[in-house]
Parts: sequence; C-alpha cells; structure tokens
Amino acid sequence: MLARAEPVEAAGSTVGPAKAVEVTEANFSEVVLSADKVVLVDFWAPWCGPCRMISGVLDDLAGTYSDRVIFAKLNTDLNPKIALQYSIRSIPTVMFFKNGEKMESVIGAVAKKDLEAVINKHL
Repeated sequence: MLARAEPVEAAGSTVGPAKAVEVTEANFSEVVLSADKVVLVDFWAPWCGPCRMISGVLDDLAGTYSDRVIFAKLNTDLNPKIALQYSIRSIPTVMFFKNGEKMESVIGAVAKKDLEAVINKHL
C-alpha cells in the first residue's frame, strides 16, 4: 500500500484533497517509471528547511493537477540508492518523469508559477 509522505505544514494551513504518494527504493519503479501519467517526484529530507517551504506549493499543485500528474515524494535520507542513481546533490529537487524517462529537474524552493510552467510543458 502506498502511503502519503507527511509534509511539514505551517500552523493553520490546509491541504487540498489530492495527496502525494511516498515513493521508496522498493516501489520507485512501479510508481514512477511504470506510470501512464507525468510523474513529479519531490526529493526531500525532513531536516531540509527549503523542502518544507516547497511542500505547500506542491500540495497546491497536486490539488490542481492530480487528474493528469502523479505527485510523489522520496525521502533521500531513507532512499539513498535512488538519490544516487538520479545524482541528487541538492534538495529540494523536483524531477519530472514521463513514460519512465527523466524529463527535467528543478532544484531549490522555486515559485509555484515556475513549477506550474514545467508541469504544463510536459502535459
């Protein structure tokens, strides 16, 4: 069963109905590489401040695009093989996959409009 990774949220914030799935080394291939939709993978770690900042942005985007994009979160501390395989050197890194292939990466806590532009480019 896939579980949602728990983002760190500001007090009083709300999250829409769309949720990101937690991906691990065990299910990465199934969830990300075998998907029939665009997949956005948030490479993050619990100690990362910018990762917490972007979490709310990704939750907002998931509410808008959940019918066309799979939103996934991968904790790099718990899944170092996948992080190494995709050369994750900075977090947060948001990586886009389509038809099992890496399409693009966005590094850092960027603005919602910037992530939305990349999503739309790959739809």
